Amino acid sequence: MQLLLIRHALPELAEVTEGRADPALTDEGHAQAHRLPAALAPYKISGLFSSPQKRALQTAAPVAEILALPVTEQAGLAEYDSEQSHYVPMHEVMERAPETYARIKAGWLPEFVDADAFRTRVLGAIDNIVASTDNDATVAVFCHGGVVNIVLQELLGLERPLTFPIEYVSVTRILVSRNGNRRVASINETGHVRNMLRV
Repeated sequence: MQLLLIRHALPELAEVTEGRADPALTDEGHAQAHRLPAALAPYKISGLFSSPQKRALQTAAPVAEILALPVTEQAGLAEYDSEQSHYVPMHEVMERAPETYARIKAGWLPEFVDADAFRTRVLGAIDNIVASTDNDATVAVFCHGGVVNIVLQELLGLERPLTFPIEYVSVTRILVSRNGNRRVASINETGHVRNMLRV
């Protein structure tokens, strides 16, 4: 089978006084998400899975509409900051939180994250998706940069959990053989948004 790991599109800056920040996509983010149906057209996608966070679900929506498929939420696909009261898009973190930005750019999760718990949660969600999918199927998984990186860290045996700068609406392909072995086929495909990338 094939897993298409897709990072969400550009979200809004968000901060709440109570509960968890769950930002929606910006207008630019919605435009990015609408590039996905054409980008994914070569694949025979039979299932859609998503983080329960709004920015991932909204990214999945154009694909779900075109394919007339339901989106199955997987709580384990939520980002490492899903419990926080604020969300700062990565391109704004350098200005607003330079120490956190430096840590992330160096490949490490923010200090508030329980790295082992996050890794266990993400890999468990991926295992659930694989277990519920036919061996010859292709499914799209709408998630987050940290989630994609954890999967890559596990499969490639990497020291750092945030090795790759995963772009908005990029596609990372994971192949799963019938005996359960997994390998990385591609990382961070962005051709469909090449004129929309933030440098």
